[in-house]
Amino acid sequence: MQQHRADRSATNAVPACRAARRSRQRGLSFIGLVFLAVIAVAVFAIGGQSVPIFLEYQAIRKAATKAAREAATVPEVRAAFDRAAAIDNISSINGNDLEVTKRNDKIVVTFAYSREIALVGPAYLVYRFREQTN
Repeated sequence: MQQHRADRSATNAVPACRAARRSRQRGLSFIGLVFLAVIAVAVFAIGGQSVPIFLEYQAIRKAATKAAREAATVPEVRAAFDRAAAIDNISSINGNDLEVTKRNDKIVVTFAYSREIALVGPAYLVYRFREQTN
């Protein structure tokens, strides 16, 4: 009789173990889903504000390169940049902010500026740009 009870308890232990494995769930919890949603919204919000900043940076590079290629004097370079800035709606920098030098009989235009994106409270994301034409 003792032997019969031991066999019975051993067979009962196996299904309990299998049931425990079946009840263990896999996947994403609700809190994990909310956390991922907050991260995704933050990335899209920052990205949505960053894209125009980088587009303006590309326009500034293009205008500075064009001004350096077409103009011969410092006032002409600045005036050419201001004309291009008016066309491309560049507001972060103007012709007076350009550093114009001559290297090996070639005009080199250097510019530097920064743009900020307000995040939360006192936190800001700052982009700093510095470029030099060839």
